Amino acid sequence: MIRIENLSKSFTLHNQGGAVIPVMAGAALTVGPGECVGLTGPSGAGKSTLMRMVHGNYLAAGGSIRVGELDVATAEPRQIIALRRQVLGHVSQFLRVVPRVPTLEVVAEPLLALGTDAEEARERAAALLRRLNIPERLWPLSPTTFSGGEQQRVNIARGFVHAYPALLLDEPTASLDAANREVVLNLIEEAKARGAAILGIFHDEAARARVCDRLVDVTGFTPKAAA
Repeated sequence: MIRIENLSKSFTLHNQGGAVIPVMAGAALTVGPGECVGLTGPSGAGKSTLMRMVHGNYLAAGGSIRVGELDVATAEPRQIIALRRQVLGHVSQFLRVVPRVPTLEVVAEPLLALGTDAEEARERAAALLRRLNIPERLWPLSPTTFSGGEQQRVNIARGFVHAYPALLLDEPTASLDAANREVVLNLIEEAKARGAAILGIFHDEAARARVCDRLVDVTGFTPKAAA
């Protein structure tokens, strides 16, 4: 479902005379349906950079990133938008939403964008918010006013409300108490059971050991000159 081949990335420092810094070269990995692959390596090794390239936020310098039939590395913006709407879900560490939009609508939005009936979309969103222990009294409020842990749970609900064939998870259990951590791990296991291909960053070693089928150390993708 996710196949990365010979992927490279560099950054150009425009404020330093246009110096080009290579940060990744020869990256290769696959994630099959029903599989969870965890990215490992020290801070700054390139885990987040790799995830951002898969999501289409960073442009690759070379190589390919296939998610289903689409090569994200060469895709047009409209193709990436369609991929994110239908195929590739993403749970980031930080919730980024339009202010003043109610929490229930924030979670239901991915379904509404797919044309799901509004009542059904809100029912599915409500079920996930209940499961993730977001009190119903908070649903009419914007999640921008919530605590960090509550915002993370809203982000998780939004990421899991649609049965995406592929998922990117960036520290999905960070800042969660034991009860909500267990809910999230169950959601990941259920997504794997329905055949989702999952690529994630998990600093929680116990969570990583529980849900990841394989680990990939991204330090192996560091260009030799930059190592």
